[in-house]
Amino acid sequence: MTTISTPDLCDQFENNEDVELRVLDALFSNFGARHQFSGEVVTIKCFEDNSVVKKLVDEPGQGRVIVMDGGGSLRRAILGDMLAANAAKNGWSGLLINGCIRDCDEISGIDLGVKALNTHPMKTEKRGLGDLNVPVSFAGHTISPGDYLYSDNNGVLISNKPLL
Repeated sequence: MTTISTPDLCDQFENNEDVELRVLDALFSNFGARHQFSGEVVTIKCFEDNSVVKKLVDEPGQGRVIVMDGGGSLRRAILGDMLAANAAKNGWSGLLINGCIRDCDEISGIDLGVKALNTHPMKTEKRGLGDLNVPVSFAGHTISPGDYLYSDNNGVLISNKPLL
C-alpha cells in the first residue's frame, strides 16, 4: 500500500495549475483500521437511509472510495460493522461519511478506511432512497464522482486528478 501524507501532497500540488486541490474542513474522525486511504470517488447522497450504501458495498470496489453525504445527520448511523466488512471484502479502500456510524469497536478492526462525523447506535430506515454518483457538498467543498480522495490522520484532500 502506498504511504499517504496529505501535508506532503498539499506542499507538492498547492501551486500546480493542472490540479484542483481541495482540503475538506476538519470534521471527521477515523474509525476503521486503515488511517490512510485513497482512491477514485464514488458518491452517494442519502439521508437516514442506507439502502444504496448496502447495494454499493456488495459491488467490487477496485480500490475506490465511497463518499456518503448523509446530510450531516447525527440521529442515525449510515454504516455498521456488516456493511464495513462487506466493503473491505469487496476491495473498497475507504469510506468518508458526512454522518454517523455504529459498531465502532468492530469497525476499528476492519481493514478499511472509515471517516465519519460521529457514532450513533440507531440504524437507518430502509426505504430504498438515495442517489448514486451525484455531486455532494459538505465540509466546505463539492465532491463529484470521478474525483480522487486522499486521507490520513492530518485530514482529507480531494483532487480532480490522481496524485499518486
